[in-house]
Amino acid sequence: MINRRTFVGLGAGAALGSLDLSAQMKTGKPAPELVISLNSGEQLLLSKLKGKVVVLEVLLTTCPHCQKCSATMQKLYAEMRGAFQPVGTAINPDDMGQARMMIPQYVSSLGLKFPVGWTPREMVYKWLDADTNKGPIYFPQVVVIDKAGIVRSHHPATDQKFFENEEAHLREEISLLIGAPAGARKGS
Repeated sequence: MINRRTFVGLGAGAALGSLDLSAQMKTGKPAPELVISLNSGEQLLLSKLKGKVVVLEVLLTTCPHCQKCSATMQKLYAEMRGAFQPVGTAINPDDMGQARMMIPQYVSSLGLKFPVGWTPREMVYKWLDADTNKGPIYFPQVVVIDKAGIVRSHHPATDQKFFENEEAHLREEISLLIGAPAGARKGS
């Protein structure tokens, strides 16, 4: 349910229970550059992943829905044997220091084998084309990018249909972009 998703409400227009989708990333256009800082000190540039199908999750390390989404991405990543590149970026809005400190525990507790880092909240909001004056931003936010670097889909946490079975929906989207039938890579 929407009201159970974790949200960040900033700005005068933020209201609990608002269904106004304040993050509406444009699909069919090149993904803007995004810099994700990793705990190793490296910076991951989204543009460096061009040539791969990328599933990016914008998350809060304390959000149970984000944890479920990350675990689903890891499961698909393992099953599909690296056919796509999952990436996570944390934005814990109240304290970026908290996000940085919690990432190792987040990664370890979920057994994640893909990069998870952090990006300043304002940069991510701009990247998502989010307007906090229109209402709260719900998390997770999942963005699927094709090999050419084009945003193919954006699933804000308010996308109930997608998140009712995020595993099946992600599997289908990824399979289409890598050119394999939805079930073809499962367990292969």
